Amino acid sequence: MKMKDLEKVDLPREKLAKYGSEKLKDYELLALLLGSGIKGLNVLELSKKILLTIKKIGIKKITLQDLLKIKGLGKAKASQVFSVLELGKRLNNENKQAVLSARDVWNFCSDIRIMQREHFVAFYLDTQNCLIERQTISIGTLNSSLVHPREVFEPALSFHAASVIVAHNHPSGELEPSPEDKEVTKRLVEAGKIIGIDIIDHVILSKKGYLSFQQKNLL
Repeated sequence: MKMKDLEKVDLPREKLAKYGSEKLKDYELLALLLGSGIKGLNVLELSKKILLTIKKIGIKKITLQDLLKIKGLGKAKASQVFSVLELGKRLNNENKQAVLSARDVWNFCSDIRIMQREHFVAFYLDTQNCLIERQTISIGTLNSSLVHPREVFEPALSFHAASVIVAHNHPSGELEPSPEDKEVTKRLVEAGKIIGIDIIDHVILSKKGYLSFQQKNLL
């Protein structure tokens, strides 16, 4: 069934012209791109099915082959959808912020450097040292049981990160790394070498300043 075969009230094109894109649901925007459905599914139903697959797999991880597994979706329409997703990711990358120094990390961590408990976070970076995502790995006193390499590198693999910067706050304000800090860092660096994703710095944070393992030659 084609777009024109749907009731006029349901036409995304009509809604776009009358009310603007803000009034269209996600599946209606996708329906505008597809233009027509497939045998057994009108364009709106097909769009809902495609979006369900994208949300299940994740927009950062979905591939053209994943879309081609949708029953009845041919290569042409799957390629249309995948191209739009890729274009969106590329345009979004233009707005990414670079994390190039320990000072950048300190600036990005204004929320945790004032906390009364230790927060250990990881910055996942692309090949241009631009931030893909920051995630909290653990909350509590830093030790090897709380910060296991698996907890740091599983997201890195999922995000296809090129490198990682880790950081944690010292509520006491003392910036000198503890033996536990050094041990955790050593384990992460060694695991990163095996996986092929470098830990390029570990930054200790306080309200007033920071310490960089990389700058202190502690990596």
